[in-house]
Amino acid sequence: MSERDSPIDLMIEFVMEELLSGSPQRKQAMVRTLALKWSAQPALSLVYAVTTATAMIEDSFPDAVKEDPVIPLGYRLSALISADIHTVQSMGQPPSLAGDLLHFWRRVDPKFLRLQ
Repeated sequence: MSERDSPIDLMIEFVMEELLSGSPQRKQAMVRTLALKWSAQPALSLVYAVTTATAMIEDSFPDAVKEDPVIPLGYRLSALISADIHTVQSMGQPPSLAGDLLHFWRRVDPKFLRLQ
């Protein structure tokens, strides 16, 4: 695997594609799909991927926000994922993997699972 094909790079690329897709359905399903595809990655990798992709879009496509508010959406999603990680940790169950967030969403807070 080359450096360019590391899981985090693939996650960032995926997030950029979804945010810039123009498809509300793809944007809404992005976090769930990210967690499903990379369930073996650290939970905070999701936050890093979404935040980094959003910053890259902001730097590379400054006019994108005029057409579609993907930049505030990306940062908002990062904050929501972070809040879920904090909640799980506060319950005494540190989420070591993205798959742990999927379990939390199924049992406690299904917002990311309901978004289609």
